[in-house]
Amino acid sequence: MTELEKLRAGLEYCYDDIEVDALKERAILWCQKYNALDPLDFEGHRAVLAENLGSMGEKVWIARTFNCDNGKNIHIGSNFTGNYNITMLDIREIWIGDNVMIGPNTLITTVGHPLSPMGRRKHLGIARPVVIGNDVWIGGNVTILPGVRIGNNVVVGAGAVVTKDVPDNCVVAGVPARRIKGIVNDVGE
Repeated sequence: MTELEKLRAGLEYCYDDIEVDALKERAILWCQKYNALDPLDFEGHRAVLAENLGSMGEKVWIARTFNCDNGKNIHIGSNFTGNYNITMLDIREIWIGDNVMIGPNTLITTVGHPLSPMGRRKHLGIARPVVIGNDVWIGGNVTILPGVRIGNNVVVGAGAVVTKDVPDNCVVAGVPARRIKGIVNDVGE
């Protein structure tokens, strides 16, 4: 298997392999293009996002600066607000539902590395998709780790580090994030 095939199969892979690097290099260039756009050129923003993301719905806005590892692995639903300085390390898929708000300085990462120093010396990574449901508000300075699934109607408190799945209809906060309380889904869906 190639390193890219290993990555896509959910196996350990070499993160500085030439094919894997090519994805990142392409993403660096298009993020630079996106971040250089006139901040009030909303049509230009949408066009560059539509060209480079895996998929996106209506009313998608991401503030500068935005950074990612691939772009094509990011799938965003409708009515999305991404605040300043968001990083999505999407070497694997990031699925974001409808009506989601993400606060500034947030990191969503699909890649981790071995605990073993030998594995890290070999530049190994392992990537797992991240899924974020509908009607989610992620506060500022949040970190979401690989493989996490966040349910529908969830609020993630500012500064949280989300290390495991979050069920529907709740508020989580802290390091690591834990359930603080339930919340009512008042949209009836």
